[in-house]
Amino acid sequence: MREKIIEIITEIRPDYDPTSPDSNLVEDLDSLDIISLLSELEDAFDISITMEEKTEENFATVDTVMEMIERLQ
Repeated sequence: MREKIIEIITEIRPDYDPTSPDSNLVEDLDSLDIISLLSELEDAFDISITMEEKTEENFATVDTVMEMIERLQ
C-alpha cells in the first residue's frame, strides 16, 4: 500500500520526493495536487474520503495517508 501511495504522489508531482524525511504533503503540494491526490486515492483503494478525514494530520506524510486509508477500508 505504501508503494502505491508513493506512486500516486509521484505521478501527480514527478519532481517531488514523498519519502524524504522532511516532506510534508500538506505544505509541499498545492491545492490542485491535493485534489488530484484525494481522487486518485479514492479510486486506487476503493474508499470515500469524508470531510472529517480531510485534515492536515491525515495528509502530512505517506505514513499518515496510509493509516487513514487502512481505517477507511
